[in-house]
Amino acid sequence: MKKSAPLSLVYLSLGSNQGERWELLSLAIRKIRDEIGTIASIARYIETEPWGFSSPHPFLNTAVAVYTPLSPNELLSQTQSIEQALGRRHKHLPHEAYQDRPIDIDILLYNQEIIDQGDRLQIPHPQMLKRLFVLESLASIAPTLVHPLAQQPIASLLSQAS
Repeated sequence: MKKSAPLSLVYLSLGSNQGERWELLSLAIRKIRDEIGTIASIARYIETEPWGFSSPHPFLNTAVAVYTPLSPNELLSQTQSIEQALGRRHKHLPHEAYQDRPIDIDILLYNQEIIDQGDRLQIPHPQMLKRLFVLESLASIAPTLVHPLAQQPIASLLSQAS
């Protein structure tokens, strides 16, 4: 991890529906702390039904706020490395179906930046406003944070989605 770069505030969504979900989320959070940056806050874990596909395995989800010196692309590479280290073998592409997974880490927000690198990286996360579990977790740690595209606080977006 670079030490001299200015810090950015990023928000990540984490989920697991395979294996020891609590342990996998806890390990992912430790790896985020060790490999990405300083954790500012962690949302409580919530159990949810799978989003975008059917499965008998519910997800355990959370969100974290992290101060990091990493660029958006470095952050993406590091989150994918953490996923692989914790057993994730395949990250779906936008045109592929979702599936069960031991860990999923999505970059929700990176400061107030808007980034569109096609299938590689989109920030804000293009599905976050459609996912109630993401908005619930994010609202619990950053209710007044303004979504850079919607230009509304996360708590307002949650109340509109509920």
